[in-house]
Amino acid sequence: MSVDSATVKRIGRLARIRIEEGEVETYRTELNAILGFVEQLDEVDVTGIEPMTSVTPMQLRRREDKVTDGGYADRIVKNAPLTEDNFFMVPKVVE
Repeated sequence: MSVDSATVKRIGRLARIRIEEGEVETYRTELNAILGFVEQLDEVDVTGIEPMTSVTPMQLRRREDKVTDGGYADRIVKNAPLTEDNFFMVPKVVE
């Protein structure tokens, strides 16, 4: 894949980066080098290799997915200045 000058200008506009006319060729060269490197990664055979979440082996911590009512509403509203029936009460701000 090769990037042309019009694409460089479009990418700059989408990224909200001002690209002067004299800089277009430099950016085009750099973007083509980056895309060339990404194309090299396509050549690597990764069949049978599991996707990694980290460079060190690890398991994701998981909890049981169950629905509960929480059971501690009184602790949640404990520090609120004004509560009623485990709900926060706020002063009326709209007249």
